[in-house]
Amino acid sequence: MHINNHYFYDQERCEFIPIEYNIYQQVAYNLSIWILTGITLASIGMIVLSNFVGTPSELALTTENKILLEKLEETKQTITNLDQQLKDLSQRDAELYRSILGLEKSLDEEILLGIGGSNLYKEYEIYSENAAEILEWTSQKLDELERRINIQDLSLEEIKAQYNENKSALKHIPAIKPGGGILLSGFGMRRHPVLGYTRPHDGLDFRADIGSDVYATGDGEVILAKRRGTFGRTIIIDHGFGYKTLYAHLSAYEDYIKVGTKVKRGQVIAKTGNTGLTEGPHLHYEVHFNNKPVDPLTYLFADISPEEYLLFKQIAEKNNKSY
Repeated sequence: MHINNHYFYDQERCEFIPIEYNIYQQVAYNLSIWILTGITLASIGMIVLSNFVGTPSELALTTENKILLEKLEETKQTITNLDQQLKDLSQRDAELYRSILGLEKSLDEEILLGIGGSNLYKEYEIYSENAAEILEWTSQKLDELERRINIQDLSLEEIKAQYNENKSALKHIPAIKPGGGILLSGFGMRRHPVLGYTRPHDGLDFRADIGSDVYATGDGEVILAKRRGTFGRTIIIDHGFGYKTLYAHLSAYEDYIKVGTKVKRGQVIAKTGNTGLTEGPHLHYEVHFNNKPVDPLTYLFADISPEEYLLFKQIAEKNNKSY
């Protein structure tokens, strides 16, 4: 870079004369221009960085906050899932255990779950709006879960006490799996694989190889052991107390099984098969209470864990086809 030429007008000579600069003046001039330009650009850069990018420490905090918010969202989803599982277990208690044992509805959850208020979570107002909202929601849900767990504990203690007083009667309740393996289809409206249209499916279908054991799910008396239409070979057991169970698509009955035979829970009564109108070998199982079909899944409390119950429930809800 060089200095632009400058001139002055010489009146005596009547002409413009160029101004002479020495090399030091030219270098100094060039340096001053470079320095001034550099300072200007640096100032602009600092303004841009401070307004849009931030300092290294600010960048680190921004990244950390983003990660924390993501973790909070994950925790929120986990809490939501746990809350739903606990609600399912509470509903199962109310619909099954407590009703079977003749207990009144569980403790008034609306009163217990209503404890609290917005003032309990004011401490989170110092954070950003997103963080404060997630933290407050998380705290509220955790408090609610704690109260639900306390309610569940009290309910289970009451159920246990009532159960111990009614063990003999409870042996008649159909409370175990009738056999078979994986749950194929649940209770409700299902598409029939052979007929091709949707109709009520009044029981559960379990995958089973031909010849697998079939068990009585509660103490009772055999009231039917013969072929029955699309069910093929069928057994019906009357358990008393309003309960009956049906086992269908059987390949064979145990030799001792006939109308009037007394059976115990867990006793082998037949072998699985493929008789009747069916797509493949499996065990069809029904529970009837007061002559109305009910979801057998809610009665498997003596044979599956709460985790297995929830898994079976999810499978039953997803599968919309009977077998």
